[in-house]
Formats: sequence, structure tokens, C-alpha cells
Amino acid sequence: MKKTIIALIAVILMVTLMLTACSGKQNITDTQANASSSDSVAAETQVDSQETGEGYDPYVVENRYDIGSEMFEKQSGVDYGTLLKDVSYYSSIAGDNKQVNILLPAGYDENQIYPVTYVFHGFGGDHNTHIDTDSYLVLLYGNMLHSGLAKPQILVGMDMYTDKLADKDDKTEEELRFIYDKAIEETGVDLMPFIEENYPVKTGRENTAVAGMSEGGAKSLCTGFQWLDKFGYIGSFAPDTGVIPTEYYKGTFWNTPYMQEFPQPNENNMPYYLYMTVGSEDPWNIDCTLYYRDVLNEMGVKNQTDYVEGYGHDADFWGQCFYNFLSKVFK
Repeated sequence: MKKTIIALIAVILMVTLMLTACSGKQNITDTQANASSSDSVAAETQVDSQETGEGYDPYVVENRYDIGSEMFEKQSGVDYGTLLKDVSYYSSIAGDNKQVNILLPAGYDENQIYPVTYVFHGFGGDHNTHIDTDSYLVLLYGNMLHSGLAKPQILVGMDMYTDKLADKDDKTEEELRFIYDKAIEETGVDLMPFIEENYPVKTGRENTAVAGMSEGGAKSLCTGFQWLDKFGYIGSFAPDTGVIPTEYYKGTFWNTPYMQEFPQPNENNMPYYLYMTVGSEDPWNIDCTLYYRDVLNEMGVKNQTDYVEGYGHDADFWGQCFYNFLSKVFK
């Protein structure tokens, strides 16, 4: 009888332990499910799970080209910073005053210092093309900063026209092409010193970026490589010919190269991030973009160059490109 009671007690204890274990397992599963849900939400607002800082490598993070339209729209409760329009400065290269638009980030504090990104426009544009009141780049950057997807920085919308302003409307496309070339030198000689003297920007190539599209993409490549000591981040979106000699558009002013070859960076001035990209529906600049990539690869210059299906040579593509670039600079 005693043995029967002991056996019954043992069975009861075993059943109790099993039920407790099952209950614990269910609690763990619920916790894991909640964590997975949280991770999913976090993934939507983070570029990559990789930590930023000294160990951050922008080249291992795959670029995205599926950014929804809401990132380029004005959202309730988001601070889009302060836009300073038509800021005038004297350009010794132009022999005249030039203008820039300057975007100060949300939460701007003049007692702090910020990294800076210089933005080139495409052919026929000016300093208002990408950085203007409620422009797509201003809204994108504000939304990214609000979501923790970009670093606080000052954006400078440049005008590539570097000549007497009164004569601008009389210039042919060929004349404009070579006038735009002068913006490469002018950026380092006149514009950067003006910005650094009048705004709280960090100096040094680790704190300075340049980006542009189309003709501005060509100019950003030229500017970044001419001033390797000044620019650590270079973004070139579907760049035109005219950077180095190519076989494309030969016999036209588009083909005239600004430099005979890319300057060879050394270990002290290699870009921290060099990003080029072109859409599969681009009517002009697929071949030259991929040619620049191949030349840089042969030189041993690290770059991330994307050939993206379905995109053309337009603002829809530029927005995707800027998302990727802004998500990686200064990290």
C-alpha cells in the first residue's frame, strides 16, 4: 500500500513538472514572437543592423531602391530644418557673386559643429533644383533624420554656373558644359572656405561629402578626386561623360574629359565611401558609368556601383540614390 501511494505521488509530481515546463515554454515562445515583431518594426526604420562607428563599413550594406513615396512627402510632426535661400558669396573663379541654398538640420544648434554635404545639380539646373522649399531632397532628409536613418549634417545646394551671372541666359549648351567645369575648382577655392567661415561645419575629409546626378554626377566625381584631401565621401548618380577619356559621344563637347585619368588615391586619402549607380532604363549614361567603375576597379579604388533594373534618368531615381548616400555618410 505504501509503495502504491509513493508511486502515485511520483506520477503527480512528474505531471506537475511537465505542465510547468510546457507553460514556461509557451511564455518563452510568446516573448520570442514579441521580439520578432519588434525587430521587424525596427528593420523598417533602420538601414542595416550593423553598428555605426569605427567598425562601420558602408560597402557591406546593400543599397535599397524600394523606398516608398512617403519618405519624399511632408509628414505631420516632422521638423524639416531651416532652409537659407539664395545665400550670396563671392567667387574669384567666376569673377562674380554666386548663390547657394543651405539646409540646416532639425534641432540645429549654432554652438555645435556638423558635417557637410555639397550637392551638385544636373545640366540646366541651379542651386534650387534639389534643395528648396519642400523639395524632395529636403523632405527625404528631414524624414530620414526624424527616423534616425541619417546623421545630422548641413546640406549645401550649389550652382555649377561659374561665370558672370548676367550672361547666363545667353549661353549655349556647349558653353555651359565648360562653364560648369569651372565649378570643380571653385568649390575648393571659394565655396568651401565661405561655408567653413560662416557656418558651424566640421572640417576634414572625414566630415565632408559631395554628391550629384547626371552632369552633376560627373562633377561630383571630378570634384571628389581633384580634392581627395577635402572630400571623404563621393556620390555620383548616372554621371555624364567628360570625367576621363572614354569612347562615348566622341566628337562632341560631352566627351571632352576634365582630367586625363583619375588621380590615384593613397592610404591617406582613399574615399571612405565611393558610390556610383545607374538605372537600366537610363538613355544616356549606362556605358560611361560602368566604364568609370571598371577603371576604378583596375586602379584598386574601392567603390560600390549599382546597375538598377527599372529606373531611368529622373527624380524618382535620384531620390533612391540620395536615400542610400545619406544613410551611409559620416557613420
